[in-house]
Amino acid sequence: MNQLQPITKNGQRVLTTLQLAESFGADTKIINRNFQRNSDRYVQGKHYFSLTGEELREFKGSRQIDDSLKFTSVLYLWTEKGAWLHAKSLNTDQAWDAYEMLVDDYYRVKENVTSLSKDQALVTVLRTTADLVENYDSVVKEQHELRKLVIQVDQKVEEQITLDHGEQRRLQKAIATKVYEVCDDPEERPKLFREIYREIKDRFAVTSYKDVKRKELQSAIRYVENWIPRKVVS
Repeated sequence: MNQLQPITKNGQRVLTTLQLAESFGADTKIINRNFQRNSDRYVQGKHYFSLTGEELREFKGSRQIDDSLKFTSVLYLWTEKGAWLHAKSLNTDQAWDAYEMLVDDYYRVKENVTSLSKDQALVTVLRTTADLVENYDSVVKEQHELRKLVIQVDQKVEEQITLDHGEQRRLQKAIATKVYEVCDDPEERPKLFREIYREIKDRFAVTSYKDVKRKELQSAIRYVENWIPRKVVS
């Protein structure tokens, strides 16, 4: 990564959109598109600063800037947290690697480190804790959505499960009980067995009674219990 020209705003280092795009190996249009698509996630003063009017003119006059920015009416300066959101949106190895380098070599200046007072240290700890809580809430939300998706997949799978051996035996037993209940003639019973099995396949749209869905087992048993042969057998 090329040496970046330091830019500070409100006591913290920031990057222009062009600098951020070059660092991430992306185009400024991609950075701007990420910002537009996720604008509700970006907070001014936290993730970026927007310079317009006199403030923008003073900024342009105080430093050398890219020719493409000379006539811009609004200039975005991205903080470390803003760069993190962009890296998350791009979600490429190059973007994450570049972000880590920015944090190590640009945003967090290691030279001339000054000691913090107790009050300053407390503020830093509180801000860090608030950031951790914010990130934790985001992770918890993502995990909750993932659990919901897993449950939905499990439900879909459960809906397609067919009868196991024991459940097939329960249905067979219900069928046999019904046939013997409605017919005393051993010679007629095979016809009734064929009839009831055929109707079960038609009723539950399966090629075999074994393919009846597990969730429909109770419905199949009730169907058998209320079944009446087409030809009344004496």
